[in-house]
Amino acid sequence: MKSPGESLLVKLLLVTVVPAITIIGVIWLAIDKQAAGYFMALMKKYEISPTEIHQMFLSSIHFSLIWASVAALILSFVLSFLLIRRVLKPLSQMSEITAQVAAGDFSTRVDVTTRDEVGRLGLSFNRMADSLARIEQLRKNMVADVAHELRTPLTNLRGYLEALNDKVLEPSPATLQVLQEETMRLVKLVESLQQLARADAARHYLHREEIRIPAEISYLLTLYQNGLAQKNISVVNDFAADAEFVQADRDKFLQAASNLLDNCLKYTPADGSIEISSRLIENSIEMRFCNTGPEIAEADLPFIFERFFRTDRSRSRDGGAGIGLAITRELIEAHGGQMSAESTGGRTCISFRLPR
Repeated sequence: MKSPGESLLVKLLLVTVVPAITIIGVIWLAIDKQAAGYFMALMKKYEISPTEIHQMFLSSIHFSLIWASVAALILSFVLSFLLIRRVLKPLSQMSEITAQVAAGDFSTRVDVTTRDEVGRLGLSFNRMADSLARIEQLRKNMVADVAHELRTPLTNLRGYLEALNDKVLEPSPATLQVLQEETMRLVKLVESLQQLARADAARHYLHREEIRIPAEISYLLTLYQNGLAQKNISVVNDFAADAEFVQADRDKFLQAASNLLDNCLKYTPADGSIEISSRLIENSIEMRFCNTGPEIAEADLPFIFERFFRTDRSRSRDGGAGIGLAITRELIEAHGGQMSAESTGGRTCISFRLPR
C-alpha cells in the first residue's frame, strides 16, 4: 500500500508528464500539416518530384522528433522526480512522525529545508509537536506531584491508625489533632484541584461587570488583617485614578487577587512590606502585587505559574500544593489577560493585566 507521499508523487509526476506528451503530439501534427505543406510547395516550384522526397522528409523529421521527445521526457521525468521528491520529503516525514506521536513518541521532528508553503507547514508541525511534548511532560509531572502530595498525609494517617489499632498508641486529643490536620491537608489538596478544574473552564462561565478595584482590595485586606498583623507586615496601596475600574467577573477577580495576596503574605518575612498597585497600560489595567523577601531565581521565574511547581531553594511552600498561581493564571487568561513576574533587589512582583 502506497503512502500518502508516494501517491502524491505519482500524481505530480503525471501532472508534469501528461502536458509534455500533449505538447509533443501538437508539434507532431504541426509538422505533418504545416512543415510538410511548405516542403511540397517548394518541390512544386522547382519542379522536383515530391513523393519520395516528401516521404524522406517526414521520416527524418519523425525520427528526430521521436528521439528528441524520448530524451526530453526522460530528462523531464528524472528532474521532476528529484525535485518533487525533495518537495514532498517533509510531507512524508510528517506522515511517519504523526504515527510516532500517536504512539506517544514526541521526540522526532521534521527536517525543514525550504521556505515555501511546505517548509512553513513543516515548521508549524514542529511547533505543534513541541507543544504536545510539553503538555505530555506537564501531565506526567502533575500526576507525579499529585501522588507525592497525597503520599505524605496518607502515610501519616496510615501510621497513626495502625498504631491505634495495635494498641501501640493510646487515643488522645493530641493524636486526634494530628489525624485531623492530616485529613485537612488532603481536603485542602482536593479542593485546590477542584478550583483548578473550575478555573480551566472559567472562560465559558464569566459574568463580567464593572468592578472598583480599591474597594475589592480593601475587602480582601480586611480578611487578611490578622495574618498581616501577626507578622507586622505593612501594606501600601497605589491605585492610579484612571485605573480604578475594570470589567471582570467579581468572584473570579477576588479569587485571583486573594491567591496573589496570600502568596505575598506567605513569603513576606516579619516586619516586611507588601505593595498593591494598579495602572493603565494602553487599553489594559495592570495590577501588581509586590512583596519584600527572598528572591525567586531567574531560572525559576518562567515556571512559577505551572501546576505544582516549587522553588525549593529559597521559597518554601509551607505545605502548600503549588496550585495557587496556576489557578490565578487560568482565571486571568479566561478574561483575556496575561500574567508576568519579576524578582530582583529583595523584592518580588507578580502582575496581571486585564482588558479594560
